[in-house]
Amino acid sequence: MISHLAMFLINSDQRQKPMNIVIETSGNEKEWDVFVNNHPDATPYHLSSWIKAVKEAYGFDYYRLIAKKNDTILGVLPLVHMRLPLKSTSLISVPYGDTAGILSNDKSTTKALLTAAYDLAQDKGNCDIELRGNMQYLPEEFTELFRKLPTNKVRMLLKLPENSEILWDGFKSKLRSQIRKAQKNGLSFELANHRIDDFYSVISQNMRDLGSPVHSRKWFCEIIQQYGANASLAIVSHEQRPVGAAITLQTGNKVSIPWASTLRKYNKLSPNMLLYWGILKNAAENGCSTFDFGRSTQGEGTYKFKKQWGAVEHPLEWYRLSSKNTGTQKKSRK
Repeated sequence: MISHLAMFLINSDQRQKPMNIVIETSGNEKEWDVFVNNHPDATPYHLSSWIKAVKEAYGFDYYRLIAKKNDTILGVLPLVHMRLPLKSTSLISVPYGDTAGILSNDKSTTKALLTAAYDLAQDKGNCDIELRGNMQYLPEEFTELFRKLPTNKVRMLLKLPENSEILWDGFKSKLRSQIRKAQKNGLSFELANHRIDDFYSVISQNMRDLGSPVHSRKWFCEIIQQYGANASLAIVSHEQRPVGAAITLQTGNKVSIPWASTLRKYNKLSPNMLLYWGILKNAAENGCSTFDFGRSTQGEGTYKFKKQWGAVEHPLEWYRLSSKNTGTQKKSRK
């Protein structure tokens, strides 16, 4: 329920035509997704599919905050209520994703959504709020509440031309040679959403070799199921054995690649090069204008790999409101 404080802040800018905040936990996904797919700053992590996959795979509740005026959506904020052992409880937008946060076009809408999120956090036991996204419309009332987190990461984005032929011609000769090498080594590329077992065998083995934890198989199954036609599973094979795999997600004309892996013992065959070329080629041929390579640390190996394709770095900004600071701040906002 929205508090009296929230309604005061929302209506202070909208006295004649008040803005309403709707908090949904199910249903009306189509209306939400239409808004997301048409917003210039949207990512696949804003779609209802992501938070539904989180709920189905890991059991965390989600909330879709919607700012409306005259039944028209003006802004949205997806939040997941994360409750983990030995960690503070948080409302996150969104867990397991690089970026999400508020989608709006002005400060008044952003303020309405932030106020609603603030009150929801109070209702959930005064928990923290973490927003993984650009806060370009952050109102002054909230600048002292949210602390920018030191992620030391950047997003790597590539503008795609109108077709794959132009994309190919724009690559440096060394990059084209590496892709041809993979093809000459007998590797093959395929888009096949039914090959989830092959995908999981590659990513789980690679994560094991790196000493990193891996998501459950159920998580990836839910991603493919929830996203439907907006998800693609790519496989690179050598002599019919999967040696590289990735999942891409699409919203509007943007494609993101949250997961990609290759088997270390086959890296000399350059499966990574064919994997990314196959994905980029498909994106360009299907009218996509932006490819999101995901997050990287400046100067490290994955950063250099993505940069060679022509990707340009963009700041990756995460913000956090700590429940420890909300008591005094709440009084100052009355």
